[in-house]
Amino acid sequence: MSIVEKFGPLVGRILIASLFVPFGIGKIFGFSGVVSYIASKNLPLPQVAAAGTIFVEVVVGLAFLVGFKTRYAALILALFTVAAGIIFHNYWASPEAMVMAQKTNFFKNMAIAGGLLYVAAFGAGPFSVDNRGR
Repeated sequence: MSIVEKFGPLVGRILIASLFVPFGIGKIFGFSGVVSYIASKNLPLPQVAAAGTIFVEVVVGLAFLVGFKTRYAALILALFTVAAGIIFHNYWASPEAMVMAQKTNFFKNMAIAGGLLYVAAFGAGPFSVDNRGR
C-alpha cells in the first residue's frame, strides 16, 4: 500500500470536514442570522432548516471526519451540498454583479459533492472507525 493510499483518505476526510464542522459550529453562535438568511430564500420553517443544517454540518461532519458510517455520512453531506448549491448559489437567478461569485460557489459545491460521492462509493480508508482493527 502506497503512502497516498494509506494516508490520503484520512487527509481527504480532514480537509472536507474542515469545511463543514467549523461552519456548523459557527452557525450555532449565529443562529438568528442563519435563520434570517434561510428565510430570505423563502424556504419554509427556517428555524427547523437552520437546526437541520447545524446537525448535518456538525454531527454528520464529525462522523465523516472520524470515519464512522462514512459512506452514509458522505452521501448525506453530498446531498446537502448539492441542495445548498442549488438553493443558495443559484447564479442563474443572481444579479449580474453576483453571477461570477455565485457561479464559482455553485461549482465548488458540485465539486465537493463529487468528492463526497467518491468517498460514499469507496469508503473511509484505513484510518477510520469503520476500518478499525483491519
